[in-house]
Amino acid sequence: MKSFIKTYKHFFWTLLLLPLLFWFKYLEATNIPKFIIYSPLDDLIPFIPIFVIPYLLWFFYVAFGLIYTGLHSKKDFYRMLTFMGIAMAFSYTIYAIFPHGQNLRPVITGSDPFSLLIKHIYETDTSTNVCPSLHVINSIATHSALRHSEAFSKIKYGKLASGLMLVFICMSTVLIKQHSIIDVAAGLVTGLVLYMFIYVIPELKERKSYKKDFSTFM
Repeated sequence: MKSFIKTYKHFFWTLLLLPLLFWFKYLEATNIPKFIIYSPLDDLIPFIPIFVIPYLLWFFYVAFGLIYTGLHSKKDFYRMLTFMGIAMAFSYTIYAIFPHGQNLRPVITGSDPFSLLIKHIYETDTSTNVCPSLHVINSIATHSALRHSEAFSKIKYGKLASGLMLVFICMSTVLIKQHSIIDVAAGLVTGLVLYMFIYVIPELKERKSYKKDFSTFM
């Protein structure tokens, strides 16, 4: 047990996310919307209850990403954790400065399992603090970490499966009317910017440094 804890003690860094989660809970309990997030495109997007499945799978997807990278590569783990931490801090700051919500949720009349799940989500999760969508940003963080993982790259169709999960989760946010298309767009932009700073720019610097060292050696 001591050996296991010593080898994987980096998992304790996930505890740094707890203050952010408590901050979110505080915002959920205290924020009174002053702005309504809405786009005419939202009216064109249908309500499809079955998409509650990928919406809920998000929790397992993100947890899987952290656990998998944590078991196989500290570098991938730290990059994913950094991605998520910055994303959460940035999003919660936006929520605090611009308290907002959405009025897209329909009245649930169906009694099928998917409709009942959505009804439960509506009852337990407020329609505030939605832009940018953390479902979108943290899905990008997870897919980015898995995509750059050497161990995960060896799994046949692993990257494809992760990519599809990312797409379905993003779709689910608007198809069960938890988010406006604006929330998704803001989440995509935020996620792509973080991806550039956490993955693209550092890797370009590493390649430039490698080429410089190689040319010096030659």
